[in-house]
Amino acid sequence: MFARSLEPEEAQRLVKITRSARDRVRLRRSGIVLASSQGRSAKEIAAMFAATEGYVREVIHAFNESGFAALSPNASAATPSNSPAGSPSSSAVLSTTSATVEPLRRLDRPH
Repeated sequence: MFARSLEPEEAQRLVKITRSARDRVRLRRSGIVLASSQGRSAKEIAAMFAATEGYVREVIHAFNESGFAALSPNASAATPSNSPAGSPSSSAVLSTTSATVEPLRRLDRPH
């Protein structure tokens, strides 16, 4: 899978992001897309960015569908929601986890 053909302005914008972005997620995603547009394989890009091939493909796919919005850190892992309908949200899991951790901590204390 490769990034779609980029207009020269888009390529310049990606280069600018890779040189000036302060946010690491945006920097990494733009670098992945730029490397893909230069013809590098997902395997090569994954090695360059210490990422999985699956993550690289997700970023490229999201960029092909959503454009520059997919580079934002708010674009959850560059994919639409991966949780199936009816599964607990992460906040529900966190609240459940924190509710069960406290009693366990009390058990660890010496009497």
